[in-house]
Amino acid sequence: QQGYGYPTQPMQPQYGAPQPAGDGGKKFSTQMQIIVAAAVAVVLIIGGGIIYASTGDDKGGTNEASSSGATGGEAKGGEGDGLAGGDEKAPANTKSEVAFQLPEPVVTDITTVMGSWVTDKAYVKSGVAEITAYDRDKGTKLWSVPLPGEVCSASRHMSKDFKTAIVFEETKATKANKYPSCNQVGVIDMTAGKLLWSKGVTSATGGDKPIRFDEVTLSGTTVAAGGTSGGAAFKLDDGAELWKPKVGADGCYDRGYAGGEALAVVRKCGTSDSPQLTVQALNPTTGAPLSSYQMPAGVDYASIVSTKPLVVAADVGDTAGDGSGISDFFSIDAATGKLIVRIPADAEQYAARCGSTEVERCQNLAVGNNRLYVPTENHDGTSEYGETNEVVAFDLTTGKLLGGRADAGDRYSLTPLRMDGTNVIAYKEPPYDKGGQIVSIDGETFKQTLLMENPSDEAVREAERRFSTDHSEILYKDGRFFKSKRLVSKRSTSDADEKLYLVVAYRTD
Repeated sequence: QQGYGYPTQPMQPQYGAPQPAGDGGKKFSTQMQIIVAAAVAVVLIIGGGIIYASTGDDKGGTNEASSSGATGGEAKGGEGDGLAGGDEKAPANTKSEVAFQLPEPVVTDITTVMGSWVTDKAYVKSGVAEITAYDRDKGTKLWSVPLPGEVCSASRHMSKDFKTAIVFEETKATKANKYPSCNQVGVIDMTAGKLLWSKGVTSATGGDKPIRFDEVTLSGTTVAAGGTSGGAAFKLDDGAELWKPKVGADGCYDRGYAGGEALAVVRKCGTSDSPQLTVQALNPTTGAPLSSYQMPAGVDYASIVSTKPLVVAADVGDTAGDGSGISDFFSIDAATGKLIVRIPADAEQYAARCGSTEVERCQNLAVGNNRLYVPTENHDGTSEYGETNEVVAFDLTTGKLLGGRADAGDRYSLTPLRMDGTNVIAYKEPPYDKGGQIVSIDGETFKQTLLMENPSDEAVREAERRFSTDHSEILYKDGRFFKSKRLVSKRSTSDADEKLYLVVAYRTD
């Protein structure tokens, strides 16, 4: 879902100008961006009114996206702990140790192992035609649920009682049937360690063959799965059908859903040469649209970054040019379907990413505090060698770039993972000779608090570095940090003798 490059910037990134609702999509020229960025920098230096986070010491930040959801949480209380905005607390000793490392399974072809979750007791991960739970601290196997075929897609969300949804193949691949259909939707109870239910569903407009789904999500007690044949929804607890896939007389269908605090859909109409996309907020019980926003022409695919508030990303006119799937963000009023503001996000400046065709597969960003937190692309730092970047924020009402940033520090790269109340949890990808860090960024001041620093021992850091930030599932919760694969493939002769891992896990005391 991501093929990415990091162009080097010879100066601090120039930040694009936001577009008010209804503007034609024009961006500042590069020269004008440089002038504006320089002017802003001078004002900040003279006025001293904005405090930037220090780039020194062990500060740095990242937030959830994951591979894992980019949804905002509610503000939490907590006084005097230095993290008043969230639940994650800095331990007395931030130095982590390896909790466990799970070997990569041996496969004969590219195999999907998408899906990972952290419950109150377990780390749960998709394997080869199975879902397995491991003790969060030791990695010992707690339970395993075998599946008839490979996992194709998994919800990033889970219910309060630790249920989640998956889509999987109806059978294992054979020589006669190399690509079984991903037509089974199911719910895993991660407390009981069992598959609660699974089923296929036929189209409402005819045919008795179960249709294929590309994505699945969860919102409240509704499981919603979408694909090119339309979308379907089920009750979380028993799998009862709430609505079935159908393609309207106008050729429109539900391409995919996004869940979390609310439920939204990207609905596709028109032809493949001239598609028209509509983003709708839905009643999760009936599927009835609560509001609709029509995406501008030139948008072949759209991704929903957040459902509450409703934020959409798209590559308008294929102008991003870097495979990120993002040229602009759209802040939408979910109650009325009206565009609040359109925010240009020049792909040469910002490093958030969305799956090219998936509706709910954005990462390296976070939404909370009525703000969109994104990382800048890597650029030259102050040291002779190595690059760095920052996390900045856009106001979702005005579209303006806010006056503040979290600096990664020389040779580190900062990536938002998720919200923690009003704070941003972020991962600092390390230089070759260090271990990675997890930080909490104050959503208002951008002050960073170190939560975890991984070991710098060569074998440990090399294992961590093998999991690229763009192509891995990254989770942090309660002083535990997990990086895992989404895909595994047949080993090449060059890595036949190397230790390859499905998961690497770390913990603090």
